[in-house]
Amino acid sequence: MIGSRPLPADRDGPPHIDVSVAHVARVYDYWLGGKTNFASDRAAAQAASRAAPHVMEGVRGNRAFLARVVRYLVGQAGVRQFLDIGTGIPAADNTHEVAQAQAPECRVVYVDNDPIVLSHARALLTRGSKGATAYLDEDLRNTPEIVAAAAATLDFTQPLAVMLIGILQCILDEDDPAGIVKRLMDAVPPGSYLAISHPARDIDVVGMRNLAFRLNELMPMKLTFRSRAEVAGFFDGLELVEPGLVRIPDWRPDADTDRANPAAVWGGVGRKN
Repeated sequence: MIGSRPLPADRDGPPHIDVSVAHVARVYDYWLGGKTNFASDRAAAQAASRAAPHVMEGVRGNRAFLARVVRYLVGQAGVRQFLDIGTGIPAADNTHEVAQAQAPECRVVYVDNDPIVLSHARALLTRGSKGATAYLDEDLRNTPEIVAAAAATLDFTQPLAVMLIGILQCILDEDDPAGIVKRLMDAVPPGSYLAISHPARDIDVVGMRNLAFRLNELMPMKLTFRSRAEVAGFFDGLELVEPGLVRIPDWRPDADTDRANPAAVWGGVGRKN
């Protein structure tokens, strides 16, 4: 059910990918302990870690937040459909793995536009169970195309969860991220949910400013960290699930180790009524 062409690969990676420049998905993969990264990505990740020493812990805290959100949505909210945009390179506890472990019938559509992610999509999609797992090669900005293609797997007349975990910082203000979120939520029925995590510019202000500067210096894709008020704006018209929009370690932590994570990231879940 892969939504695009296969990619050729060789020892240095797919030939049409410039591995001499860092990419946010591969930098993130390095921080998570993955192996789908190149020297440029590792150099950028290490430089960013020197600028903000807790970034690696924060990234892992973001993955833990994703898993807690999915478990809540499946176990308490009864969600069985997920539209996960900005998938990233497959890692442990992907959305479909967490969801289908609780309810095997869950259906998940992943969306990303990075060719490295696409090249790993087959491995991701072979691990499903009784549910369905699909992948779309698409850009978050192209919301009508995403919705139309996802409808081949998801039923948009029934509630679903839109997952925007660590992706909106990749959308510049001039590309109207709030408008993108609104169009996505306009396309889903009442009873649906929106989950967001977003790097903060008003937590650990100096460290996060340094982090953004180093990443933007080393990557062609520019990142925009936002304040709590700016992230809260993405939930306009939705009812926030308790405990609201908080630092991600404080969102329904499972253990003291969750609470102790230093992530400077805002996170929350909203329900469309």
